[in-house]
Formats: sequence, structure tokens, C-alpha cells
Amino acid sequence: MKYGYLGKSGLRVSRLCLGTAAFGGKVGKEGEYGSISEQEAFRIMDAALDAGINFFDTANVYGGVRLRGETIGHRGITEEIIGRWFAQGGNRRERVVLGTKVGRVFEEDELDGPNKAQGLSLYKIRRHFEASLKRLQTDHIELYQMHHVDRNVQWEELWEAFEGLVRSGKVDYIGSSNFAGRDLARAQSVAKERHFMGLISEQHGYNLLNRFPETDTLPTAKELGIGITIWSPLARGLLATDVSKPITRTLTDDALMLLETHRSQMEQFSDLCRELGEKEANVSLAWLLANPAVAAPVIGPSTVEELEDLLRSVEIELDASTMKRLDEIFPATSELSMFKQT
Repeated sequence: MKYGYLGKSGLRVSRLCLGTAAFGGKVGKEGEYGSISEQEAFRIMDAALDAGINFFDTANVYGGVRLRGETIGHRGITEEIIGRWFAQGGNRRERVVLGTKVGRVFEEDELDGPNKAQGLSLYKIRRHFEASLKRLQTDHIELYQMHHVDRNVQWEELWEAFEGLVRSGKVDYIGSSNFAGRDLARAQSVAKERHFMGLISEQHGYNLLNRFPETDTLPTAKELGIGITIWSPLARGLLATDVSKPITRTLTDDALMLLETHRSQMEQFSDLCRELGEKEANVSLAWLLANPAVAAPVIGPSTVEELEDLLRSVEIELDASTMKRLDEIFPATSELSMFKQT
């Protein structure tokens, strides 16, 4: 495994981050609807540690599965699974740089009343942070992230909340998710006024089929020294699929819609991957890892075997001609390219 710094911090994390959003929420037979049983989640986390992956990502709302209007499982079960895995000992907790999130609707916490709605406040951050600690069976979090921006709340209030957690030793670093460039800039400006480090990371949706972040969020983050972690680096699994063959893996509705729109591009991509002798998923991840703004894609393997396959991506170095062909297949949203920046 290779490692790099997370943004401007001195924290070194693996170039692949283990995503846990599919842990828990099992429906029917094991693995149905993309959920991962607790037993398999334990195997995946153990295998990730053995492979040198020290960076895990989760959120307080992960774990519930919505099916035909009904929630199966419950919000927070993913954190509970990770907590039970930590409780096995073996220095599991000590070896993990753990990131979790706050800010989305948490249906199970009826005590929140009207504050149950999506958003942030000092009140909500304090309550939900303590609940995450309990589920995770830990006394601290390395990276605490805002799941979405809340433009109804002043940054003075948010930094008051997060600074308190950092000063108390319960949190090491603060991150964001789904922020626009202007939100990152405003957050850092207020943090600087308060003599606080501010954000060290931003988790954003970005992949070969979605290059829009190159126009705003990625260049802003790079300028501010904020490391980018990537959710959905494989476009809901589509960029891990060889579309030139009968598709045997189950694709989500989102992936199927993307395939309908981008089939020609995906066919060209599969042809290129065959020429390179590499799997689609690994070429997609290697392309992200070549970007100087990207700290780590968040991968979501459903089995240990899938995890082991994805480790190859860290070793792939795409040459200039391959990068050019990828640009031709998946054109940038604008002339701005992160790969051309120094």
C-alpha cells in the first residue's frame, strides 16, 4: 500500500480509503440489495488492515436500506458494526484512521424533534457526535466530517462546535463533504480569523463520468490545501464493468441509467482496458490517483476478493498517451484540467 498526507495536515493515510456504507441493513438472503452482513464486514475490514489500508470512512446515518418505502435495518447500524469489530481487540482501533459524518436526517433519533431535519448546528453536532462515539465504541474520532453544507448556519457557530471537539481531544481533524468551492473558501476564511486549522479534507463525487468538480471544488481545494477523498469513484459500479461482455454483476438503477447514456464511451473504455491488460475498476481508480488534488478514493468492496482486486490500482501508473485517450473518451467538463496544474 502507498500512503500520502491528508490535505495540509501531517496525517498520513492509505491511498485507498475503505468505505463502509453498505455494511448492515441486510434484506432477505445474505448480500441481497447490495448490503453486507456483519460477518462479511468483519472479514473485509480485517483484510483491509492486512493490506495496509489504514483509512476507513463511515457516517452516522449509514446502514438502513430503503425498500418499497420501508426501512430495513436502522440508521447507525454501520457504526455499530465497526464498533463491534473494534471491540475484538488486536489493536484494530489503534491501527485505523477513522472518519465519520454528521448532518443528514437521522430518523431514529426522535428526541431531536424539529432538529431531526437535515442540517447542522452546535446542538445537533454535539448530540450526534456523542451518539457516534457510543456506537463506534471509541473515545475519539480522527476525522469528523460535515455530510453536507448548511448555508442556514453561520460558520462562527459551526467552528465553535468543532473547535470544542478538537480542543477537548475527542476529534483530531475536521472535514467536509459535498461542498462547493465557495463553501470551502468561506469555511477556511472564518477558521483563519479564529486561528483554527479549519478543514483538512473534502469528500466529493468525482469519476471519469463526472468531471464537473474539476471546474470548481477540486481546484479550490488544491489551492487551500484541502485533500479530496472521492465517493462513488466507480460511478455506482459502472466503471468497474466490462460492457463488451454480458453483464453478470448487479447494477444499481443509477448505474443502469448511466450506462444507457454513456454506452458508447463505456465500450471504448473497456477496449482501452483490454489493451492495457487491466480491469476497468483499477484503471478508473488509477486515473483518480494520478490527480494531484486527490488524497484517496473511497472504495466499497462487497467481498474480500473484490477488495484484493482493487489493491492493484495503487500500483498502476498511467502514461501520458493513456491519460490523453481517457480525456478523449471522457472529455473534461471545461478546458480546466487538474492534471495540468502544478
